[in-house]
Amino acid sequence: MAPHQPRLTRRTLLAGGAAVAAGAFLPWRRLLEAVRGRAIQGSVLGPSHAFAHRLRTGGFPAPARSDKTGVVIVGGGAAGLSAAWRMRKAGFEDFTLLELDAEAGGNARFGESPVTAYPWGAHYLPLPDAGAEYVVDLLKELGPVTGRDAAGRPVFDERYVCHAPEERLYVHGRWEEGLFPRAAASRAELDSWARFSERIAAFRRLKTRDGRPAFGVPMERSSRDPELLALDRLSFADWLAREGLGGGPLLWYCDYACRDDFGARPAQTSAWAGLHYFASRPAEASELTWPEGNGWLTRRLAAPIKERLRTGALVFRVEEVRDGVEVDWLDAATGEARRMSARAAVVCVPRFAAARIVPALAAEAAVTAAFVCAPWMTANLHVTDAPRGVGAEPSWDNVLHKSESLGYVDASHQAMGPVGRSSVWTYYRPFPDGLPAENRAKMLARPWESWKDEVLTDLGHALPGLERSVSRLDVWLWGHGMVRPSVGFMFGGERALAARPRGRIHFGHSDLSGFSLFEEAQYRGCKAAEAALLRI
Repeated sequence: MAPHQPRLTRRTLLAGGAAVAAGAFLPWRRLLEAVRGRAIQGSVLGPSHAFAHRLRTGGFPAPARSDKTGVVIVGGGAAGLSAAWRMRKAGFEDFTLLELDAEAGGNARFGESPVTAYPWGAHYLPLPDAGAEYVVDLLKELGPVTGRDAAGRPVFDERYVCHAPEERLYVHGRWEEGLFPRAAASRAELDSWARFSERIAAFRRLKTRDGRPAFGVPMERSSRDPELLALDRLSFADWLAREGLGGGPLLWYCDYACRDDFGARPAQTSAWAGLHYFASRPAEASELTWPEGNGWLTRRLAAPIKERLRTGALVFRVEEVRDGVEVDWLDAATGEARRMSARAAVVCVPRFAAARIVPALAAEAAVTAAFVCAPWMTANLHVTDAPRGVGAEPSWDNVLHKSESLGYVDASHQAMGPVGRSSVWTYYRPFPDGLPAENRAKMLARPWESWKDEVLTDLGHALPGLERSVSRLDVWLWGHGMVRPSVGFMFGGERALAARPRGRIHFGHSDLSGFSLFEEAQYRGCKAAEAALLRI
């Protein structure tokens, strides 16, 4: 503590109480912060909720102006930006991309500070194998893939591969390396972990009847063997129990994995999806990551199309007409409604949003209802001289055992030069329990101070005194953060139906894969772009 800061003593507190009695009326929280000599700043941020929620009420004005383009892309997340990238790769430049928010990027949005850039959402890309052709092609273009080895596998620039140490877990009062709580596990619990690992390895080795991997990325590469598809009708929790693996540290680890990738619990998750999480990638696979997370990718996808990218554009109607499509949208800057006429449209927004703007989907309420979106909160903590904790060294990913959060990632972890005293930590908190709609309403109504207290209390268990290192803590609310691969969702029929084009209107979004992964968003966007180009 700096010499000029007063110590928190009984005399200080009594003096503070007298000041309150005299009429200062400082809230207790502010009094404590004043005693510490500084207040943490921050705010609640997020996508354009109020603007987007106009889709609920409707009543849009008639378009006052009309424009023409070859193809309209609706949505500027990873899928929409990938659709534009694929069109440009095919030599087609006559498109316009309409994005609701002030910036493109979707859940790969990011922020910047004088210290470092930092993510607001998606923060890494697992190392792709040769079968993920679109991803490998993009990474080769942007630089992280430098070539291929003798076996045809991608070779990666080590600057972008996550540096060691990658992960640590706070459990039983100290930090340990890795994410499985191994140190205090019993012999039986370690045996369960070994048996689970062998089952996953067997799925990776499995020779399926159709010659595909049991679980692949993108997920369309996965086998359609009926025995594997039957796993979709079972919850991941039930599969673990059936295999005698449903308890102790292993169940916690699988719960963490499902919350991390799906915003759901194992009991809410398709067993096929849960196994895909573990078995779709090599055991030794690492990640590509950047200070701004996957924003590193999306801003490079957006940069070449600035002249064809319109932000602050709320699309409220996409409809096929006799000679093409009409797209009506509201300009956030002017409040003016405008119309874009095109030969085809590529709709790269979540299904719940597509159902509100595409009249052709109005009769498909049951399909739309199958798409359940998980709400999330993320927070960015601007820290200086932060405590390191007891045990394993600070890592890129820092997870707290039995916390409702997923812990935090350190945006400065990939720094090439000397690491300074300051950084930004991105904290992740899904809301898997309860009804998503009710959780969203509670999230929007909750004040910043409450979020701040929750984050600091949670992390403070593992890092005592952290609040003294934090100068700013901003919160970002993702009301519809990601689709959940619920039991029966992956192969129940609704997902495949939602992916089908409606005339000249094509759909591309990670929702259509059942996973909120960059590879899936890119795949869906590219495939929709290719289909649209065949129609014009």
